[in-house]
Amino acid sequence: MQPNERRIATNGTAQHRGPDRRKRVLWSLVYGSFNPRRRGPRREGENLLTAVDWHHPQWLAIGMLIVAFSCGDALLTLILMTRGAYEMNPLMAALIGGSATRFACVKIALTAVGVVFLTQLSRLRTFGRVPVGLILYTVLFLYGTLIFYEIQLLDLL
Repeated sequence: MQPNERRIATNGTAQHRGPDRRKRVLWSLVYGSFNPRRRGPRREGENLLTAVDWHHPQWLAIGMLIVAFSCGDALLTLILMTRGAYEMNPLMAALIGGSATRFACVKIALTAVGVVFLTQLSRLRTFGRVPVGLILYTVLFLYGTLIFYEIQLLDLL
């Protein structure tokens, strides 16, 4: 018997054969992405991060829009900077000073990581009240408002 295979008990308690799936993390992530088994919590009141394998398609759409708005914000920020504006966020201002490419890559990467994290948590509630999914909608709204503001600034400059 292989070291990571499960044994079959004679009393019928363990019915699994073959390699232990928990040892193949990368394969499990890829396979589970295309063949989700848990579309909802298994038990009532289960609000764990790993309670589901599948998330509603609306979160993909919201996440893609947030990242697209982040790209638009980065582009508009760089255009405004060439026309005399300055970055108000001190962390991002330090990145712009070095390289426009590095600024855009860091900004979009940070946004994308945040969106993935919030999507994973979308079924949970923060502070016991506010659904995390509402935070994603709020971020989308704020990015839309920011882009509208930056377009208005372009007309002024």
